Amino acid sequence: MKTKKKWMTTMMAGGLALVVTACGSGDANNGGQSSANANNAPVPVEAAKVVESTEPITIQYWHSHAEAQMEGLNYMLEEFSKKYPHITVEPVFQGGYPDLHKKLQAAVAANDVPAVTNVEVSSLPTFGDSGVFTDLTPWILRDNTAMDDFSEGMINAYAFNGKQYGFPLIVSTSVFVYNKTLLDELGVQPPQTWDDIDAFNEAVTLKENGETTRYAFSVPGWDAWYFDPWMINGGGQILTDDQSASAVETPESMRYIENFYKWKTDGYMHIGYGKGASDNMRQMFLGGEIAMVQHTSANIKMYRENADFEIGVSFVPGDVKRISNIGGAGIAMMDGASDEEKEAAWKFIEHMTSAEHNIKWAESVGYLPTRKSAIDSEEGKQYFERWPQYEAVFEHFDDVTPRLQHIAYPEFRTHYIEVIGELALNNVDPATLMPQAAERINEILADYE
Repeated sequence: MKTKKKWMTTMMAGGLALVVTACGSGDANNGGQSSANANNAPVPVEAAKVVESTEPITIQYWHSHAEAQMEGLNYMLEEFSKKYPHITVEPVFQGGYPDLHKKLQAAVAANDVPAVTNVEVSSLPTFGDSGVFTDLTPWILRDNTAMDDFSEGMINAYAFNGKQYGFPLIVSTSVFVYNKTLLDELGVQPPQTWDDIDAFNEAVTLKENGETTRYAFSVPGWDAWYFDPWMINGGGQILTDDQSASAVETPESMRYIENFYKWKTDGYMHIGYGKGASDNMRQMFLGGEIAMVQHTSANIKMYRENADFEIGVSFVPGDVKRISNIGGAGIAMMDGASDEEKEAAWKFIEHMTSAEHNIKWAESVGYLPTRKSAIDSEEGKQYFERWPQYEAVFEHFDDVTPRLQHIAYPEFRTHYIEVIGELALNNVDPATLMPQAAERINEILADYE
């Protein structure tokens, strides 16, 4: 029997970690055409019954949309009201993702839940596994939703154990934003493979009296979202294939961080970590102290608006693989809602993620389009004319993959984040610390056996 940790919350270094009943983990599927039992074996799923009604109904949408996203949200609400005048959607801002997740817990405990909500992508397995969210498969089957119109990785990020618990809504991925003006002057391109990095470092880094005055590039160290892809691209993995033990300490998984240690020690690489690290990285880049910075694609607009040089964007470099992980949040239906509320919630989820509004929504909130048909449309072509920096992301559309799907991931990732922190702040060799992090990860995993 699995160890039960129902609705406990622990404040970890990486944010709020939600730890609930542990029932194993499994691979996401594309389209959710079947559900799964405790052994992850496919079981038939029937299409949802149509709940036809034009009776007025009000549902709540709990969200974490920042003020800059509200113009886009208000537009989407107005368009939804035109299509479904009998459905009123009340948007309720619940703070950042940790606050939202904590309030969802309280709402479930009080049996008073919203019909639809945001969920941060790495927390989807935790909520889905606990029965908080509704499997959307019956509605997908009923309405023949074109699941293959989404990026495979983006839709899979909101599935767990064979069930489609949500759709991608505000999606980002990490990219390298670079000073194109500078790189053009130097006659260099951003590295596309790990083999390119050493030559890039030599060409771009500036040193005076043995001190670095311009770093070739910078990587954030405060969130595993940024460096998990480096681990994977180097041939490593976070957990073993059966997800029973840590793999962060294996030679393949250590390749990236050993390179980080060398590049940082040699003065080529900057690692952001600690209070104010994100703002510090931005200012160093905009001030010319860093030539290329890994950051969320949601910041591309900010960099373009604030830089006094031309901005370029490159997908993260690859080695054995070349992927980047999905960030941001999706939209999900609460299982505790009534049947009438669920039908209204489904209509709202479809509307918010529809191809019809995909480009306008993405551009208004600064996140990525998620629908292939929208990207290939005339509106999509105009979008890329306005925002050519995003082309680098969509050249690798299906290389944007889900994060590790394990319900303990928000908890145990903090231990190898701390290793990056020691490297960033104290230049400690990660080879001395990562085995200790692996031991702590294994202790946490043991609670889920």
